[in-house]
Amino acid sequence: MNPKISILVSIIALIYCNKVAGQVYYISSPDSHLNISANFTKETCFNIVFKGQKVVEKICVDLTLSDGRAFGSSPKVASTKSEKFNQTIEVPVPNKDRIIKSDFNQLTIFFQKKYNLIIRAYNDGFAYRFIDNKNNSKNVIDEKLEFHFNDGTRSYFPWEESTYSHNERLYNRVGISNLTDKDFCSLPVLFDSNETKILFSEASLYDYPGMFLEKTPYNTLVSKFPRYVLKATSAIFDPTKGDQKLEGTENDSDRTQQIVEEGDYIAKIDGKKEFPWRVFIVSEDDRTFVESNLITQLSESSKLEDTSWIKPGKVAWDWWNANNVYGVDFKAGINQETYKYYIDFASKNNIEYILLDEGWTKSTTQIYEANPNIQIEKLIDYASSKNVGVFLWVLWKPLDKDMDGLLKLYSSWGAAGVKVDFMQRNDQYMVRSYEKIAEVAAKYKILVNFHGAFKPSGIERIWPNVITYEGVMGNEQNKWKVNHFPFSDNIYPVDPEHNLTIPFIRMVAGPMDYTPGAMTNANRFDYKWSPADLSPQGFNALGQPLSTEDNMHAINTRPMVTGTRAHQVAMYTVFESPLQMMCDSPSLYKKEQETVDFITQIPTVWDETIVLEAAVSDYIVLARRSGENWHLGAMTDWEPRDFEIQLSFLNENTDYFVQIYKDGINADRNAMDYKIDQKTMNSATPLNVQMSSGGGFSAIFTKK
Repeated sequence: MNPKISILVSIIALIYCNKVAGQVYYISSPDSHLNISANFTKETCFNIVFKGQKVVEKICVDLTLSDGRAFGSSPKVASTKSEKFNQTIEVPVPNKDRIIKSDFNQLTIFFQKKYNLIIRAYNDGFAYRFIDNKNNSKNVIDEKLEFHFNDGTRSYFPWEESTYSHNERLYNRVGISNLTDKDFCSLPVLFDSNETKILFSEASLYDYPGMFLEKTPYNTLVSKFPRYVLKATSAIFDPTKGDQKLEGTENDSDRTQQIVEEGDYIAKIDGKKEFPWRVFIVSEDDRTFVESNLITQLSESSKLEDTSWIKPGKVAWDWWNANNVYGVDFKAGINQETYKYYIDFASKNNIEYILLDEGWTKSTTQIYEANPNIQIEKLIDYASSKNVGVFLWVLWKPLDKDMDGLLKLYSSWGAAGVKVDFMQRNDQYMVRSYEKIAEVAAKYKILVNFHGAFKPSGIERIWPNVITYEGVMGNEQNKWKVNHFPFSDNIYPVDPEHNLTIPFIRMVAGPMDYTPGAMTNANRFDYKWSPADLSPQGFNALGQPLSTEDNMHAINTRPMVTGTRAHQVAMYTVFESPLQMMCDSPSLYKKEQETVDFITQIPTVWDETIVLEAAVSDYIVLARRSGENWHLGAMTDWEPRDFEIQLSFLNENTDYFVQIYKDGINADRNAMDYKIDQKTMNSATPLNVQMSSGGGFSAIFTKK
């Protein structure tokens, strides 16, 4: 293209990014597929058009402060600024891509009341945030985000019953119009409108409460926030110390607080403030949601100059299998001998860590010393001699009372990390507590795994020693029949369909500690039905309920899962978590050594990710690169599937040694049936991926 013409085109593009028609401003993605118009009249609203199709009716926003200002009401624009950015981000602990190209257009609108609104448009979505430039103390009375949806819009709705929540939810497919007013959900949440999907979440959530979305009339969802906590029950109720139990509360719990008094505002702000990014990933291609790095791109960069001490890896985990080791000459349990057995297993198999979960301390509240059956410092020294790190479980409530003292003590013992559990809130105090834990832990070079937690929203980017989060309904829910999750008649809802939903929603926010690796695997109900057999009541043609109950049983101390063995193994490639659990008993793994040998070759961080085939809740096939090696992972729901995968991601004219872990020929009868193949392949040879019902497929490509 003629250089003069190229310059003219760039000028026209920038003008379009800030075209003013009255109080309407426009911005487009770099590829021009996504167009956002911002309208400033009596209120502040956006219209979203993707490839010529309006994907939401409108989105209206506001932010009300105690100093009398309302950022979205009757806005008065002072000036605007349009910019184009081409950035490169290097991620120290990468979930999917070590190097991220971040290209976007940005429109900044300056208002007369000393605040800004920034809108960024990317090829895979857009985001906005408010910035308050007034250097005073104030409260945020409320922040409004109001979705007005097109008729027929459906959602994958993670229903919540309270803002006091672990955020471990099902993603229920329901039309917006079928929701009841006051139904609400946690984030992220996925919407489907006119064959285009929108995932909504938040980024750069610092010192500010997390958002929920609540149904209101007329196909509308609005933001909902936990209020500012003025008074909660004490960390531990101890009458011997003169504690007074609050009438009508249960403040003797070691892990559950009662919120006794809340303010009429959601946050306290001292000085200027950059508010969280509100993030919308928009695509008609389901692969986009798994590949997107928008949450990372919109979160602040690391405060740690040296991250070399942050070591991702796998963990031999005790709690899921209830320390149920066998074939040994000692009594299994929470004791020195059992954990040395875990350490020896981890060391032999090059597993980086073990985790001492609940029970290792003197009590759940007396957390400065181990129980009498464990000599903690000697145990950590033994692990160190075997090149195995040790994570220690701790409740949030006692940790919050003495953060520096406790983490300093654990560091002096040589602990590598902590698993902090039962936060269950995301009000401003709790979000700030996450940040403090991360900062203090970084000071002592301790890694952090947040459980009972809200989703990742940026803290892990500032403090990369926050290596993973729970906030997902994972394998632990298979230890019992589920009767405490609303809106599901499946007593075993953590099934292949759920497992094929979370990569497109929860995992988009960031790492998730699902805890894979179960070795006892169950098929779906044996009767083979077709869609024509099904009745609206959820029974097949024989009058049998659609259930896995005949094959699946909740056994707390010897748990099992639905889906095939290869389905569980594929999770190590498909699910993102720099700290990845091996949930089953070392004794059982020892009987399955070739499975262990395959799993332990799979990294937990990645240099590059390419999604090859994907459909929400149905299937996924992706490839991830680590150094010069590639790993392919595939999973399917209850539908058997075959794919012919082109290996164009491999280097041309290069032979690779390929190890394959796949469903066995009888996996549809016995979910534990698998087969391991080995072959030589190159980029010109297609790979046939065959998966049984609830199945999986994994391949490791090593340059010859």
